[in-house]
Amino acid sequence: MNGERNTALGAFLRTRRALVRPEQAGLSAAGRRRVPGLRRDEVAQLAGLSAGYYARLEQGHERPTHQTVEGLKRALRLDEQATVELHRLARPTARRRRADRVERVSPHVLALLDDWTAAPAYVLGWSGDVLARNALAAALHSRFVHGDNLHRMIFLDPAGAEFFRDWTTTARAAVDDLRQATAHAGGERALRELVGELSIASPRFRRLWAGPEHRGAVTWGSHFFHPDVGELDLRAEIFLIASAPGQRLVALPAQPGSRSADALVLLGTLAT
Repeated sequence: MNGERNTALGAFLRTRRALVRPEQAGLSAAGRRRVPGLRRDEVAQLAGLSAGYYARLEQGHERPTHQTVEGLKRALRLDEQATVELHRLARPTARRRRADRVERVSPHVLALLDDWTAAPAYVLGWSGDVLARNALAAALHSRFVHGDNLHRMIFLDPAGAEFFRDWTTTARAAVDDLRQATAHAGGERALRELVGELSIASPRFRRLWAGPEHRGAVTWGSHFFHPDVGELDLRAEIFLIASAPGQRLVALPAQPGSRSADALVLLGTLAT
């Protein structure tokens, strides 16, 4: 393998082996076990691998062959969807890796954001990076430390649990969104590093990422809380930007005449 670590594969393997009880794999659960689920050496034994090779897989230093993936499938008792995810993460990149793309928001879209004063609006990049915001969105997100990426806001930022009132719905939508990004640009280093970062730092992300893939339309949460103006019920409207494939303009308007609409006006006033 080349010098780049496959951190997403390692996070997946660690998560899945923690979900398998020793007795499910025909192993003795007697005695003190320092880790939940299976140990590394047990997975290696069940998959027909050396302990050192499996350890390097979890560390992201090896890319498994098809035969190795099949052995891991049996050892980790993966269902069909989890097996598909394992094959995707293990897929070798035979072609020369492209340089990570640099995303910029066009002047026309920036002008549109500046003119959009009735609702929070921002531009998302292909991996969930927040590329630009209007003033109202900046005020809405003012409590976030990890405001550079929507996925970090949801899973890593202390403000996220309070801000996203329907957190579970939002988290599932974020994972589905990230899966779509990896399906189209899985070779991008920044994307692999983001998945690895979230997998290591957020147990809830690990469980959702390792779980079954959602079927059907992605539904984002619509209920938010800002400490200065209280509860907000906002409708998420997402527009694809044709001139920049992968970029999306997200607007969060409130129902006209509602308490949430009044709260947005107050928020804009406080920000000014």
